[in-house]
Amino acid sequence: MNYPIFSHEYFMLEALKEAAKGMEKNEVPVGAVIIAENRIIGRGYNQTESLNDVTAHAEMLAFTSAANTLNSKYLNECILYVTLEPCTMCAGAAFWTQIGMIVYGASDPKRGFSLLLPSPLHPSTILVGGILEHECSLMVKEFFRNKR
Repeated sequence: MNYPIFSHEYFMLEALKEAAKGMEKNEVPVGAVIIAENRIIGRGYNQTESLNDVTAHAEMLAFTSAANTLNSKYLNECILYVTLEPCTMCAGAAFWTQIGMIVYGASDPKRGFSLLLPSPLHPSTILVGGILEHECSLMVKEFFRNKR
């Protein structure tokens, strides 16, 4: 499916490509990209199994990559695209980066940060959910169905 260049869907497809990399390596298929000025400056997919590191979530790796690209720990002018609603750890890290916007695909009713009140996100972070939700959700469901 073709989406307009630089649209939320366009960049979510890039995050889905990252999730597919994780799926190929038997990782929970979550992918993330970080955008600045319509350019991908950070990428990540879950690598908790490969790196034997519980913090190696897609978002965390993308934050590190983007911060290294910008040579700054603050990502307030950036957008995080992630295929699954961030967990509380990743939302906390997003707070510290002061990310400008988070766009996610599928909700995570069991471990997503939206279960917390008040929200752990930085007050200036804009949140958009449900972008390519079906595609993002399907990948995770397929992964766990194949595990059973």
